[in-house]
Amino acid sequence: MRIGELARRAGTTTRTLRYYETRGLLTARRGGNGYRSYDEDDLRLLRQIRLLQDFGFELEETRPFVECLRAGHPSGDSCPASLDVYRRKLAELDSCIERLREVRDQVGAQLARAEVAVTADEPPPARCELDAE
Repeated sequence: MRIGELARRAGTTTRTLRYYETRGLLTARRGGNGYRSYDEDDLRLLRQIRLLQDFGFELEETRPFVECLRAGHPSGDSCPASLDVYRRKLAELDSCIERLREVRDQVGAQLARAEVAVTADEPPPARCELDAE
């Protein structure tokens, strides 16, 4: 398939595909006419890259998964280098989650202090004449 069809099927742009090619993540074969040519394996590579990027992986972090697929493995995460990337990303996510918990606790404490201060400074509610009935 040509680059436009690959881009369409992968849900990306031809510009992105050319960029991946310059980064060595995608390899185009050239026909006699000089046009780039791709196959279903290239589409699998792109889907792997896109999935990982959707999960927050940097482009370079996808390389071990791409290399694993190129080596003929059934999935990009069936190689030791891919598992190492998963472990690093999981540790990074755990660290972010912990930091977010800390910030949430601080914001919650600040809100509680603010609510107490506001309540203490509020005058009693005005009495409504309708309440007298």
